Amino acid sequence: MSTTDHAEPAPRRRRGRPGHDQSAILRAAVELFNRRGYDATSMGDLAKELGLTKPAIYHHVTSKEQLLGQALDDALDELTAVVTEASRERAGVSAYERLREVVRRSVEVLVAHQPSVTLLLRVRGNSEVELAALGRRRWLDDRLAALVADAVAEGALRDNVPPALVSRLLFGMVNSLVEWYRPDGTYDQAMVADAITAIAFDGLASHET
Repeated sequence: MSTTDHAEPAPRRRRGRPGHDQSAILRAAVELFNRRGYDATSMGDLAKELGLTKPAIYHHVTSKEQLLGQALDDALDELTAVVTEASRERAGVSAYERLREVVRRSVEVLVAHQPSVTLLLRVRGNSEVELAALGRRRWLDDRLAALVADAVAEGALRDNVPPALVSRLLFGMVNSLVEWYRPDGTYDQAMVADAITAIAFDGLASHET
């Protein structure tokens, strides 16, 4: 090509505010749902929070309910994977060991997804999306109670507390982190995971083992 040939013009960049992609909109929506309450938050409120128009938001999502569903999936998907793995029997790994591991990893999931988990713990089943999330939570509760029962059957845990109650108490402790844990606070994730696991299982361990 000679120096007199004209190069094709570079494609024009699409104009728009940086940072306002779908993930940024979801993060802002979760923060707003937690602060104001899901039912009390409108798409207009979200648009104002982001400094966008409602049509700009609808370019990325179809509804407020879709944002809620994405947030709840963010909270539930990784936790479901953790519990599914813990529920799978593995040679040389006891139910007790798998239960300890699922408690520790649940702390990690909560810390990594704290805003979404906070929102999950506040849903009450007022929509199909919320009912579906509550159904997934019940599945997790059932799997965890079964894992506790297996650990009891091994003789690793005391047998005078119902497994379903043990499961609720264990994960009630983990879920309480949403109320006070701050990533930039006094305690880091590893310290909190160690403390919850040690306190829970030192208290639950059978005196016969």
